[in-house]
Amino acid sequence: MAIFAERVLGHGQVGRLGLGRDGVRWEARLDGEPITLGELVRECAVVCFEPGSHALIAGGAEERRRYLDWGVFHVEHNFLMHWRRYQRALKQRNSLLRSAATPTDTLFEPWEAELAQAAEVIDRLRRTYLDRLRPQLAKAAGGLLPELGALELRYRRGWSDELDLGAQLRELRARDLARGHTTLGAHRADWTVAYEDAPLREHLSRGQEKLTALACMLAQAALYAEQVGEWPIVCLDDLASELDQAHQTAVVAQLTAAQAQVLLTGTELPQALRQMPCKVFHVEQGLLTSLL
Repeated sequence: MAIFAERVLGHGQVGRLGLGRDGVRWEARLDGEPITLGELVRECAVVCFEPGSHALIAGGAEERRRYLDWGVFHVEHNFLMHWRRYQRALKQRNSLLRSAATPTDTLFEPWEAELAQAAEVIDRLRRTYLDRLRPQLAKAAGGLLPELGALELRYRRGWSDELDLGAQLRELRARDLARGHTTLGAHRADWTVAYEDAPLREHLSRGQEKLTALACMLAQAALYAEQVGEWPIVCLDDLASELDQAHQTAVVAQLTAAQAQVLLTGTELPQALRQMPCKVFHVEQGLLTSLL
């Protein structure tokens, strides 16, 4: 299985991207040359909004960390190195927690020190990114949910601010041994949004969760464009069933004004697009047919 695409850069240069899978192994290429998956993702940034996107607001913290780290990855080129370093140390410490017959300092301290150092860098990069994101998010949410008032974004880094992570890992090692995994660190970070007139996540309706998730996507895409100089590809699935007519029109107007490339899938053409220039395709049983 393989897929290819051509990416036209701002100065007219064309880059050919490829992604293939042979069994369980993925292979990425740029202009015919092998590259890592990380390099491929950096070359072709994509943001998505689909029926399950409300999980960004209503679901678990893992979804929100993934969103946050997508943004940091695309603007901080050294983030991936520190993230991999952290994941490697976390895996080693968790392995010790599950298997160490005699949990000595000698075994744990090197990995705890590595965890703490990488976590501090990751936390600093995440905070910097969120500081840049807040104005974009406030603007996007204000356009979609003005009735809820001002939006506040709150961030928790995953460990207490009172001590460095290394010290806290040492103090809580006995608890982690009992549980078999590391309970503090950058992998436990989370963020939430609160509105002036809906201070708790539980106060939002399902529709408001969807619109908040959409605001997060649009804000992240706008920040990417501000920092990189071009919009990411925007993928919208089943927009007509997810948003009412007024919100469809508002989203389409914003993306049109930004001149973003938008890929929209659904069972019908949204009303907001019917009077606009667009290319429409019908997909059935793997066959693609141009309609407009």
